[in-house]
This record gives sequence, structure tokens and C-alpha cells, in this order.
Amino acid sequence: MVSYKDLGLVNTREMFKKAVTGGYAIPAYNFNDMEQLQAIIQACVETKSPVILQVSKGARDYANINLLYNMAKGAVEYSKFLGYQIPIVLHLDHGADFDICKSCIDNGFSSVMIDASSHPYEENIEITKKVVEYAHKYDVTVEGELGVLSGVEDEVASEQSHYTRPEEVIDFVSKTGVDSLAISIGTSHGANKFKPEQCTRDPKTGRLIPPSLRFDILKEVEEKLKGFPIVLHGSSSVPQEYVDIINKFGGNLKDSIGIPEDQLRQAAKSAVCKINIDSDGRLAMTAAVRKYLAENPAAFDPRKYLGAARDELKKMYMRKNIEVLGSNDKC
Repeated sequence: MVSYKDLGLVNTREMFKKAVTGGYAIPAYNFNDMEQLQAIIQACVETKSPVILQVSKGARDYANINLLYNMAKGAVEYSKFLGYQIPIVLHLDHGADFDICKSCIDNGFSSVMIDASSHPYEENIEITKKVVEYAHKYDVTVEGELGVLSGVEDEVASEQSHYTRPEEVIDFVSKTGVDSLAISIGTSHGANKFKPEQCTRDPKTGRLIPPSLRFDILKEVEEKLKGFPIVLHGSSSVPQEYVDIINKFGGNLKDSIGIPEDQLRQAAKSAVCKINIDSDGRLAMTAAVRKYLAENPAAFDPRKYLGAARDELKKMYMRKNIEVLGSNDKC
């Protein structure tokens, strides 16, 4: 068994406590490769932001769980090398069952999410509680979920969303013992978070404007779980400049719509202390790679176009930390 403490990682407990009282959210950035990891750590060191490195099923399949936890260990050393050691969490994103969560706990993860939200309520409690009981033996923190997000990202997919029921949250948290709770208030997975018919269209730009998040549900959850850490999944803003670059240089992204950043900033000032961002990173990298190769048709050195992608990703993450999440200068 590999302990996250031996890797220099931390769990989310103190990190979330500070975020809730401080009115900001911790960035939870998904990564699959070295360039993404470099961008995340550089951005968070330079903005002095704590960070959660998220690993999806797709990442585990792509990179191998052994390599991923060693990359997280390397991230700790890299932050020291850059001159400022930041708190780093290695987190399992959307763990589907107990065995996956156990495997990650046994392999150096400091936090896991058990997503049994698609199961009936009582079964969700049973599965989540089992994960919590095992994780807490090793001081690993656990995120549970109530409500279902729509959209597609990696192997996580649902055609319809189901908002979190505030009347269930106290019962769920008390029976499972989770350390944080992911809720559904209108965010969605992927780069196409809303259907065009759900949106209005800006008469000047022609761009689609998404509906507002259900802050009424968030407020009710906050009132019932005072000071308890809340998590938002599917919170990429899908920057239109990246969509435009991708489409300009041969892409075909249609009706790509994200969560407005002003709404995410509003959420970050509440009990929402962890905001998950994945699609924005994919868009930033893809836009940079397409642009570089189009402008440098003779290029074939991966370090050149992946370096451009890393640099663009770092720039975006720094802006997110400062302008959206408010996590800068918090460590």
C-alpha cells in the first residue's frame, strides 16, 4: 500500500475548511499527461493557490494509476523546485464503485469521490458509507454526490439532470459520513452543457446565453448544512475564444456552451469550496495545438506544439484562480 502522506500530498479537510470560511473555491483540475501537470503546478505556484489534481477513469486508463500517483509525487517536488510549496491533493474523480475507490486509496490518492448518485437513494447511502469507512481508516477524505448532472465527459454520461433535493442532504451526510458533497444545481459535463433551446441568444453577438444556475437550491443546501463543504462538477465556462480558434483552424465545435464565469465566482463565495474544471483545459490545449500547427506547417516536434498548449493552459489556469475561484494567495 502507498500512503499519500509519503508522497507529500494532503487531503481536503483543512483545505476546504479554509475555503468555506474564506469565501473562495479550490481549483480541481483534471490531468492526463505531463504538459497538463506542468501547467497546473506552474499556474498554482505563481498564484499561490492550493490545488486538487483530479484523475478520471479515462485518465487512469490512459496513463496508468501507478504512473499517475508518481506524477503527483513529482508535482510536489516540482512546486518546491519552483520556489513555493503549495498544498496538493490527488483526487479520484467519479469513482464508480467501492473497488475503484479502494484501489486509489491503496495507491496514494489522498481524496476520492464515490459517485453512486445514479443508484436509488438508500443504495447511494450504503455504497458511499462503505467507501467512507474504508477511506477514513487511512485519513483519506471522501466526496459523495446527490443529484445527477447531464452531459458527457470521459465515461460519465447522462441525458438528463436531476437537481439535488435539499430535504435529503442532512440525512445523506449524517448517514454516510462524507467530508464533502457534490450537488446538482444546473452545471453539466462536457463542452455542450446546454441545448440551444434552453438558451437565449445575444442580439448583438449571436452567441447563446445559458440559463442561470439554481442558486435557490444552493442557498437551501447551505442553510441545512451550515459550513459544510459543497462541490460543483461540470463547471467549465467553455471560453468562446478557444472555440473560435479551434473552428478557425479546422475544428467543428457546434453550440459549445459553458457556465458563465460570473456565476461560478458567485458560487465560489458561498459554501462551494471545490469547483471542477476539465473541458476548458481540453479546449485551451486543442486551440493552441491547432493554431501552432496551422501557422507552422513544417513543425513535427511534439515539444513545440505541446509546449504551446502547456503555456496557454497555464495562462488560463492563472486567470481562473484569480478572477473566478478567488484561490490566489491562499497558501
